[in-house]
Amino acid sequence: MENIVLPKTMKALVAYGKGEYRLETDFPVPECGPDDILIKTEACGICAGDLKCMHGAERFWGNETEPSWVRPPFIPGHEFFGKIVKVGENVKDFEVGDRVTADQIVPCGECKFCKSGRYWMCQPHATFGFQKENNGGMAEYVRYPKTAVVHKVPKDMPMEQALLIEPYACSKHCIDRAQITNEDVVVISGAGTLGLGMVTYARMKNPAKLIVLDMKQERLDKALEFGADLVLNPGETDVTKAVMDLTDQYGCDIYIECTGHPSSVNQGLQMIRKLGRFVEFSVFGESVTVDWSIIGDGKELDVLGAHLSPYCFPFVIDHIYDGTLKTDGVVTSVFSIDEWEKAFEYATGKYGDFKVAFRFD
Repeated sequence: MENIVLPKTMKALVAYGKGEYRLETDFPVPECGPDDILIKTEACGICAGDLKCMHGAERFWGNETEPSWVRPPFIPGHEFFGKIVKVGENVKDFEVGDRVTADQIVPCGECKFCKSGRYWMCQPHATFGFQKENNGGMAEYVRYPKTAVVHKVPKDMPMEQALLIEPYACSKHCIDRAQITNEDVVVISGAGTLGLGMVTYARMKNPAKLIVLDMKQERLDKALEFGADLVLNPGETDVTKAVMDLTDQYGCDIYIECTGHPSSVNQGLQMIRKLGRFVEFSVFGESVTVDWSIIGDGKELDVLGAHLSPYCFPFVIDHIYDGTLKTDGVVTSVFSIDEWEKAFEYATGKYGDFKVAFRFD
């Protein structure tokens, strides 16, 4: 298939600084080098990280001790997919017309993490949607550079499912880190899009009991639909007492934190059993303080982090496609990029949304 004639400029949401986001109508369409792939964006989800970045979270913009991770001006968005409109002369495995998506990380291929197969922890740590060198999907066109980890998307997969590939891949990695067995009582704190991805995948692990916590009833209802055995609202129930009562006062075996709220971290340390496994997934708006004596002298916990989605995309694509990973009703609002301010407002969840996205025609 021949390469498509492309325009010179495009619409793009561009971040110039904290809270300084502007819709540009004449942003240059990316050049496609000999090793690159250029896609026309079909849709792009809004992540909680995108919101925190826009509002100036230190995790992105740095502070007195940590340097800035973002490099403006950049185009946000890492939950995106589209159709290839141009391929470089050295690209062998993809062609114009293929529908594709990619891991958020753009590994360098040269550092010790990349060379040992642990590419998601690449030392330079370039990612789509936060640095000007790798602009993201809140634009009509996106360039995948040579080292991008690109995956084909079924041509007949509905947009609402394809939008969940990247977040569900992150959810899978988190659950894999938890090492769930069928003897474990598992608590997942937070039932937003990523938490729901964890619920539907954790269900495949057949834990002894799968408990989900959230402050919003519509999220708890969806968690039950996706496979939770029990749902609890910390705003209405003493959830630590409830979990302790369910486990003969020992506590849950595994606690997975995906709310991004400091109270959920301390809650987990209270309800997890001695020698339990605590998995932290969230990006926080600010530093979180806990009593580390609980982790060490008190309970001798295994505390694990979970970052990105290494080697998870093929499984997630296959199992979203065959329906094993549930997706119904997760994408709740879709906007044009012209309505980006309204979309970002809806993405806060204030109107009851799960996943909010942009669609490009």
